[in-house]
Amino acid sequence: MALLVAISLISAFLTFHFLFRTMLCIRRRRIIRAGGSTVGCFVSAALAGAGAMLLLGYLSYGRLIEEQLVSRIEFRRVSPEEFQARLMIADKEDQFFLLHGDEWQMDAKIITWKPPMTVLGLDPIYQLDRLSGRYAEIGRERSEARTVHSLSRETPADVWKFARRFPILLPGVDAHYGTATYVPMADGARYEVSMSRDALIARPVNDEARNAVGSWSAPGN
Repeated sequence: MALLVAISLISAFLTFHFLFRTMLCIRRRRIIRAGGSTVGCFVSAALAGAGAMLLLGYLSYGRLIEEQLVSRIEFRRVSPEEFQARLMIADKEDQFFLLHGDEWQMDAKIITWKPPMTVLGLDPIYQLDRLSGRYAEIGRERSEARTVHSLSRETPADVWKFARRFPILLPGVDAHYGTATYVPMADGARYEVSMSRDALIARPVNDEARNAVGSWSAPGN
């Protein structure tokens, strides 16, 4: 990360340097030199902006060094096919959501690095993105109301969204979804959710969850 900070600061310094040279050349009516300085100003400003965006994204996402526990989730039945989900994340207040259906899924935004960005030595980063419920029966899934809740806040400089929309502007940034397979909900069931480098993994941790998983088969099985 230190290298990323250094690149951002150096690019910002060069931006002001070229801007000053451009203004000076214009005052002295050195048009060709002014044009060259303007190009340098735009290039360094683009590098500074990209570096700042990457830095902000890196600091706002969680670092992903190896498979690690990212949350716990517990369910309480409210009605036959409605559950209250209690989401527990370390160092954050518990969050409560209502989910319709009999299965749940969690998604996360993951950023990994490819050449040329690998020279920065950055770890993969992640951010939990959404929690959703669904019905196992396809007919009900098509006709019943779906529930999806956002787990992340909108930020003006979201490097994940920018990399997905404009991949050519951020070469070496691989932005993708990591998704936990749909898992059954049950009254009192508790799961732990871990993050690998490319996916979320939900594991039952009490008898209610283990019994639900043990008697459950995915649609089509």
